[in-house]
Amino acid sequence: MNASFDPRPTYLRALDQLGKVLAQVTPELLDRPTPCTEYDLRALLSHTVGGVHRIAYVGEGGLSLDVPAAVGEIEDTEWVEALGRARDRAERAWAEDGTLDRPASVPWGVLPGRFALGGYVMEAVTHTWDIAQVVAPAAALDEELALGALEVAEQVLPAEPRGGEMPFGPVRPVPADADPYTRLAGWLGRQV
Repeated sequence: MNASFDPRPTYLRALDQLGKVLAQVTPELLDRPTPCTEYDLRALLSHTVGGVHRIAYVGEGGLSLDVPAAVGEIEDTEWVEALGRARDRAERAWAEDGTLDRPASVPWGVLPGRFALGGYVMEAVTHTWDIAQVVAPAAALDEELALGALEVAEQVLPAEPRGGEMPFGPVRPVPADADPYTRLAGWLGRQV
């Protein structure tokens, strides 16, 4: 990412894609495991929507660790609406150009807002893939989003060390001709 990168349109596009995947969530799927092994689908949805609220809070000038990266109780059929509210909040919070250069406190440090929001693009894209593996494994996801998220992941997440405070498993090998989402999942330690 360069110093003039504006992640806002990409983040909103990632959230729109996430919304399309969430539209396929049904109550009977919510207790199923996900590729993000610490979460079943319900917990991953809570974490993902909570992450949108967290980066919105950062855009509003808050410190990310002041709010949980999870939402409270959401009705089984209300995930799309919950994401819509979080998306609207994030869009408003990051609307002013000045937020891109203002220092932003996120779990991995204090950095310019554009880089903080760029990290949340990676988070939204990755968790969209995680969720899609449960609700619509054959869904066609936006490969350009995955390529961007993979570029960020490879720049900011070293291959080693992993585990401990680094919340990702070891890099997993993927075929040389793997699609961008499979490559991203492998880099982030997901079983592919």
